Amino acid sequence: MIELRHLRSLAALAEHGRLQPAADAVHLTPSALTHQMRALERHYGLALYQRTPAGLRLTPAGERLLQLARDALALVDEAQQDLRRLAGDTRGTLRIALECHTCFDWLMPAMDAFRQRWPDVELDLVAGFHADPTELLLDSAAELVIDSRQIRRPGLVSWPLFRFEIVGLLPLDHRLARRKRLAARDFAGETLITYPVPEPRIDLIERVLKPAGVKVQRRTAELTVAILQLVASRRGVAALPSWGVQSYVAHDYVRALPIGPRGLHATLSAVVPAALAERPYMQDFAAILRARCAALPGVEPLGA
Repeated sequence: MIELRHLRSLAALAEHGRLQPAADAVHLTPSALTHQMRALERHYGLALYQRTPAGLRLTPAGERLLQLARDALALVDEAQQDLRRLAGDTRGTLRIALECHTCFDWLMPAMDAFRQRWPDVELDLVAGFHADPTELLLDSAAELVIDSRQIRRPGLVSWPLFRFEIVGLLPLDHRLARRKRLAARDFAGETLITYPVPEPRIDLIERVLKPAGVKVQRRTAELTVAILQLVASRRGVAALPSWGVQSYVAHDYVRALPIGPRGLHATLSAVVPAALAERPYMQDFAAILRARCAALPGVEPLGA
């Protein structure tokens, strides 16, 4: 008979693709996780996964149970969030600061959904650009920051939302527009159009250009659409999350190319003060964010 623990274990196997990290995710030993799966396989007389050189791969039977797991666990999590909401204090303040400036398209609907569930929580955005938005959390000037860095600071908790690719953006008639991908040297001599944030906050500069000794001129713009307009007008090039520019690329406004042999990837997280992390409305907002992010094109959803 299927139990929730079986579904959680199967979902962990599908997410991680290997036995040890999947077992760690559900707080089991690898042998205990294997025993759970073998019990299900004996019950149904079907193999649920296969071992391959690339990791574990679900069989058609495993994929069918994975679909059940995702549906059932989502309903269970939603019910648990409702119960926490009913049992806890429904009042509070949630001020959000953004390090990711392409987030508004999915953040606004998430905030609307949150307001319906938590009408007594004061919800707001912290305006302006901040060199280090997490300082707002430590100074009690915000309760949540959406950030693409790996935050490991005492007093803060980071909830991963999703992994995404950063793509290079070029005018359609740029000399490199027909390339399959961009290398660090391709940016030499270009003007890089970015948001008005310090260089250490820009993945392309810190992770690709600086290690290769490539320097670029910068021009800044506060809005994503402004950056794309400047690129389309041949004023420079840019590097932005693929999910935030897909519609512009699909309509041949700009050209998008992967950066580096394996692409340039980053993880977006919600960062909150540890003292607030257990509050029901904070956890519910994180769940709403994950649900919205899962629908974005080309992203890899991440669990808590």
